[in-house]
Amino acid sequence: MLELLAKFVLAYLAGSLVGSLVIGRLRGVDIRSMGSGNAGGTNALRTQGRLFAFWVVAIDVLKVVLPVLWLTDAALPGVGVDPAVSRQAVAVTIATGAVVGHVWPAYFGLRGGKGMATLLGGYAAIQPGLLVPVVLGWLLVLALSGYVGLATMIAVAVAPLWLAATGQAGGPLFWFALAMALFVVWAHRINIARLRAGVEHQMFRGLLDRLR
Repeated sequence: MLELLAKFVLAYLAGSLVGSLVIGRLRGVDIRSMGSGNAGGTNALRTQGRLFAFWVVAIDVLKVVLPVLWLTDAALPGVGVDPAVSRQAVAVTIATGAVVGHVWPAYFGLRGGKGMATLLGGYAAIQPGLLVPVVLGWLLVLALSGYVGLATMIAVAVAPLWLAATGQAGGPLFWFALAMALFVVWAHRINIARLRAGVEHQMFRGLLDRLR
């Protein structure tokens, strides 16, 4: 348990380096006061442009990929490696810490993004193949609806369903994916309210709108 706690804390601190807020400070802007008010990649793209958004996403992905790759098998001073804990359980603990840090960053007043880019980075580091159904689900819903928030919520739900369908239910990665699906949907609760009110921002007119 000491290993899991120590690595969760380190990952949380890494996750607290929210890309849009780090780059924003260098440019003298805070995108939490612009657009949708979210500190994620979509709002960065909408308010600051493609290059800004690229670096935002790069930071938000790498801040979980690198800790998972470096820390999962690492023996920390005074902590060591617990042989009773599976390495996948350690990896998902690290990824959880990074996602939590992104949403509630220690360095930015606990006001961060919604965690999707960081979650994708976690999947990329733990089981890269899981990105295929998740990203395809995101692209499909986005193409049909034009809503990034809706596409994100559907995409995170795909991960645990895919793991269950491929015989991986019950493992650490499955429970991580299920918990993260619920967490990311909760983080999008404002988007859900806007969708229900019919005032959610569309990135573009989706296919369903065009067919009406």
